[in-house]
Amino acid sequence: MCAFTLPEPPDWSAAREELREALDRAGWPDDLIHDAELALCELYINAWRHGGSPAPLVVVLLRDHTLRVSVADDNPHLPEPRTPADPYALSGRGLHLVRSLTHRFGTDPRKHGKRVWFELDAAA
Repeated sequence: MCAFTLPEPPDWSAAREELREALDRAGWPDDLIHDAELALCELYINAWRHGGSPAPLVVVLLRDHTLRVSVADDNPHLPEPRTPADPYALSGRGLHLVRSLTHRFGTDPRKHGKRVWFELDAAA
């Protein structure tokens, strides 16, 4: 048996609470709020783990009926979903999860790093 301790990710509760409060105020249904929270968690942890950012930058925009969440880190390497995702691997399915929870998903290179984002549309 292998025993080792993984470092703790930075606290993302403030970003999650801001996201939840904005969507609650806008009257979004709980199922979409949960999807947005889970997608945010995946992007945040990926930016910390793979992007090397001790505290990834999160931007939450709610315009009309569309939510856009972006998470930035300092690593210029753009993420690529593993294909096919190994169902028995301990990691490697996060971007597939984000894609399945959201309506749109993508990456934008920045001068120093990248921004990974997703969009969700409110139910009409």
